[in-house]
Amino acid sequence: MNTYTIKEMSKRYQVQASTLRYYEDIGLLVNVGRSANGQRIYTEEHIARMDGITCFKNTGLPIAQILAFYRYESDIPANIDDIIALVEKHEADTARQIEKMQSDLLHIRHKVRFYHGIKEAIAQNKSWPDWNEV
Repeated sequence: MNTYTIKEMSKRYQVQASTLRYYEDIGLLVNVGRSANGQRIYTEEHIARMDGITCFKNTGLPIAQILAFYRYESDIPANIDDIIALVEKHEADTARQIEKMQSDLLHIRHKVRFYHGIKEAIAQNKSWPDWNEV
């Protein structure tokens, strides 16, 4: 069984060691072992949990909701409806964020074309392009 130090986990997930300790304190990371000298020992189970936490965080789910998800998951049969509701809502919220970002990306691409047009016009000593014509 592979084990990991807090330094290795911190580097792998690009979080401060204090964040990992906080996750342990609030119950997001459970059953963290200790070495003979008191150093935290993380396992593949912690890697899997951190993968999930990172995914949720990267898609904007608040820590309180991530914690609720894992509390629900500790007794799936009793909490299946809550789990489904939480992940479906988050799926819909994430889809809305993606749609908004796609719209913003189109706007940015328009700006890129517009300013390239201005650069070309400057170089050729021509009139600048009209925003609506780019």
